[in-house]
Amino acid sequence: MLDFVFHNKTEIYFGRNADERIGSLSQRLGKKVLLHYGGGSIKKTGFFHIIKEKLREAGVEFVELGGVKPNPRVSLVREGIELCRRENIEGILAVGGGSVIDSAKGISAGRFYEGDVWDLYEGKAQVGDLMPVGVILTIPAAGSESSLGSVLTNEDGWLKRDIGHPRIRPLFAIMNPERTFTLPPYQTACGATDIMAHVMERYFTKTRHVELTDRMSEGIMKTIIHNAPKALKNPYDYDIRAEIMWASTLAHNDLIGTGREQDWATHNIEHEISGIYDIAHGAGLSIVFPAWMKYVMEEDVARMAQFANRVFDIEINPYDFKETALEGITALEKFYQKIGMPIRLSDADIDDTRIEEMAKKATNDDSRTLGNFKELTSQDVAAIMRLAL
Repeated sequence: MLDFVFHNKTEIYFGRNADERIGSLSQRLGKKVLLHYGGGSIKKTGFFHIIKEKLREAGVEFVELGGVKPNPRVSLVREGIELCRRENIEGILAVGGGSVIDSAKGISAGRFYEGDVWDLYEGKAQVGDLMPVGVILTIPAAGSESSLGSVLTNEDGWLKRDIGHPRIRPLFAIMNPERTFTLPPYQTACGATDIMAHVMERYFTKTRHVELTDRMSEGIMKTIIHNAPKALKNPYDYDIRAEIMWASTLAHNDLIGTGREQDWATHNIEHEISGIYDIAHGAGLSIVFPAWMKYVMEEDVARMAQFANRVFDIEINPYDFKETALEGITALEKFYQKIGMPIRLSDADIDDTRIEEMAKKATNDDSRTLGNFKELTSQDVAAIMRLAL
């Protein structure tokens, strides 16, 4: 196990009555906040009216900025930054899932930066002063409600880039599983694959003696495998939704990554796919991850076999770990298909036309490698994408 420091400042308010804290918690963001949200589903369900009433009761002024899209755009973040400056807004209340929260974090990071916020995402500048961000989570998937990361897409070149900084974590997250009852089945499934990927990016490591976080990771993955199909059949079951919602947070609040080297190559590869083709992040991950596993398997085939055994209950063949590992990958693909997720690029109507372009973008024209389980060049990335065709 590696040395580590663990700190997560985000306060979680979880359960049926969590919404009652919207007003009092929002007061911590300032006297005037940006109410940031997505495509309007919270308005259709009536939840938006409830939020606004609670803000008014608490004496919190607010300015609205909706329109966040999946794979959130830097153009809207720029608009939000200017709005916050013009209206002297003190904090941001993000209502939605990972896209809205990531957009809010981008606005927070860019508010006090004198240059273009995209500089931060390209690594040309460092995160400085920030606006406080609070979250009302309605889509369990990205784990952004208590993570240190934010991912944005730049329409100029369709580049998808991220930043990470401990102070970007939201101050609080209000999490009521009842708010996920009306999620479309596809969003529920995409969320499940995103959660699985966040765990697997940490699980596939070469760090030894990490049994505790191995077991925690395996527990989260088994919970998603067990509950995601149930949620699709019984979307109004509170207990099922609660299991998934809490799993999404634990998968990405950095706890299960403590003391171990992590990978994240698959996320970087997927960013190029969804950056260009604008498919759901979870769908991109269900396509890329099995292909990545096949490509890097020989780096530590015993760990791949352990995954098959502990997560999918496949008996280990002591004479052929590779056989067991391949059975585990097949089981993962079958799970994705069971919940309606694609497992090939062709399933998403993507061909090999732009593979080389995506591979070059992912590695910044081979100026960097991706991952730690196996360091990947652009040639490796292209090979993985071809495996995923």
